[in-house]
Amino acid sequence: MNAEDNPNPVVYGGGQTIQFRSLQELLEITDLQDELSPQEIFESLRHLTDPEHPNLSLEQLKVVEAGHVWVNEDSNTVFVRFTPTVPTCSVATLIGLTIKAKLLRSLPQRYKVDVEITPGTHNTEDQVNKQLADKERVAAALENPALRNLINNGIAGTDRPDATLLLA
Repeated sequence: MNAEDNPNPVVYGGGQTIQFRSLQELLEITDLQDELSPQEIFESLRHLTDPEHPNLSLEQLKVVEAGHVWVNEDSNTVFVRFTPTVPTCSVATLIGLTIKAKLLRSLPQRYKVDVEITPGTHNTEDQVNKQLADKERVAAALENPALRNLINNGIAGTDRPDATLLLA
């Protein structure tokens, strides 16, 4: 095709100019944000694997349940309670860290994530809850290569959304 095929092309006016924004701007709160539901949070946690039984999910073991997830949009807080399979569970802190890491990685930064053991279900629940509530301890644990590897293994391949939550 040469320039002679269309010597007088129709020239259309420019459309709206796209406004480019930094990633930080995009992560900040806007009026266009949807509310987060407890079901969406549960959906992101249900397939996490148990550290002692990597072929089983936390949902299959009833470690996480939909009724133990709360979202407070006013305070931008997500609260999750988990139930270890036995009161002497030696990996309760690791399970809590895995849940917390999954949510911290998945949710917008504006959300505060609180994870704790269901009251009365673990022998050292106060100690585990204290560790999970301490930002510095959690940050240190997530930087530890051995722990980070265990947490990553528990999270890997767990994004399998329920089809009823998807848009049509």
